[in-house]
Amino acid sequence: MGVPTKEPTIETKAVEDTKSIGNTNSPKTKKKRLTTTHRISLGDVTPNNLGQLKRLNSVLFPVNYSEKFYKDVLEVGEFAKLAYFNDACVGAVCCRKEPIQGTIPEQTKLYIMTLGVLAPYRNLGLGTTLLTHILHHATCGTPTAPKFIEIFLHVQTSNEEALAFYQKYGFEIIGTVEGYYKKITPPDAYILSKKLVKNI
Repeated sequence: MGVPTKEPTIETKAVEDTKSIGNTNSPKTKKKRLTTTHRISLGDVTPNNLGQLKRLNSVLFPVNYSEKFYKDVLEVGEFAKLAYFNDACVGAVCCRKEPIQGTIPEQTKLYIMTLGVLAPYRNLGLGTTLLTHILHHATCGTPTAPKFIEIFLHVQTSNEEALAFYQKYGFEIIGTVEGYYKKITPPDAYILSKKLVKNI
């Protein structure tokens, strides 16, 4: 496994109660609290770990992404990240920049192409860490990327879990694309959008 470019580590604690059996008045039947610390970190996508991203996407999404997809991912800097849980690569986000033609000065949207976490590691804060990282950098801008006016994505109309997740962070349904997906049912997708600049 390639060594990720580490960012500040987020630590989460899981507490497990071991229930005793027998006389609840006995001192020996007290609950034991076992505390473990989980480390969540993000890493850059590089040529050395691109194979990890390909393997993740093959498990997470029913789509075969082209070599151009992966070439473009290497060019977007902070807008493509791998997520690590205790140093195991378990999730990723990939975005692309979409200039709006005809705007002066040129304005840019950010499109979330993929964001996913392996099933055993969901509901542990990894998806939130990935999305908040993207929102932060899309809002504040970076030396190589201007401030984006909007961030958007497509979500399958039946994917209630994903819809709830994005709506929690201020995304709104602004349209529906019939037949967006070619190999999955239902094939329709919602367009979800979050405005990052007011009055547009």
